[in-house]
Amino acid sequence: MNNYNSAKERTFYFIGVDTGSSSIMKVFPKWADYLGLNAAIKGFDFEPHAEPDAYREAVDFIKRDPLSLGALVTTHKLDLLKASKDLFEKLGPYASLLDEISSISKQGDSLWGHAKDPITSGLSFEAIVKEGYWQESSADLHLIGAGGSSLALTLYLINKRKAGGDTPNRIIISNRSLPRLEEMKELHKSLGDSGIEFEYILAPTSEENDAVVNRLKSGSMVVNATGSGKDRPGSPLTDNVRFPENGIAWDFNYRGDLVFLDQAAAQKEKSSLTVEDGWLYFIHGWTRVTAEVFHVDIPTSGPKFDKLAELAASTQIVEAETKTVGFY
Repeated sequence: MNNYNSAKERTFYFIGVDTGSSSIMKVFPKWADYLGLNAAIKGFDFEPHAEPDAYREAVDFIKRDPLSLGALVTTHKLDLLKASKDLFEKLGPYASLLDEISSISKQGDSLWGHAKDPITSGLSFEAIVKEGYWQESSADLHLIGAGGSSLALTLYLINKRKAGGDTPNRIIISNRSLPRLEEMKELHKSLGDSGIEFEYILAPTSEENDAVVNRLKSGSMVVNATGSGKDRPGSPLTDNVRFPENGIAWDFNYRGDLVFLDQAAAQKEKSSLTVEDGWLYFIHGWTRVTAEVFHVDIPTSGPKFDKLAELAASTQIVEAETKTVGFY
């Protein structure tokens, strides 16, 4: 049961499922001190697909309470906005396009909602892949999972390609159910020709995902954009998968069993594979929303960003050793 008593100090909320176990509860106080935010963080927990009135109550409270400054939303991004859209005076362009929000903030008396994932996934992607990589390698990108994080990265890459940037020529999306693939396909179609070839593959089993990975070109990137390894046990692949030579394996998760990362690490030396987890995604996700809520400038690289990453890492020693760090 969430407590909606008026905040006694400037407060930033985390709307999730099990917010108390997230690493941000230890990270944010250090960031707040370093950035001079003079603010606390508090979690609001909901079961996935909670009743609309529950979401409306939380959003209405944040809107009306003077010291409640905003929130980061995860898991409930679609359901929360659907239930409370009329409470927002302004939605950012990605929020309007995706009908979801990950950031709630205030501009004076107005409540604003933004979808930050296309930005944060892109920043994380660029930190892993150097500019010019795709043009030089002609490699593919394979996204396993057609959920919000996967869609967000494709939107970032579509916009980058239209601006003349370096992107994969082909992006393959595999998913265990058809409706999400169809939704993604229709949204991509609505954005016009980007010059990127998209392939949508129904893959209900790990073995079918293996078959997609096994045929990828050398240098290709494979992304676990599913909840496997975090929200549910296992991996979207089997131990028999063959990652591409000189390729990149990226897991959007960084807490849980991380079986996908273990599978990739087992082939790292043999296949000259680069293996990345979701740590930078976590940092970018929270810093972008923090910047929005508190109206402060937080760079996406450089000494100040590095200090924030260092402060976050300093809280994770024990959790990282036991793989219990919370993503978002």
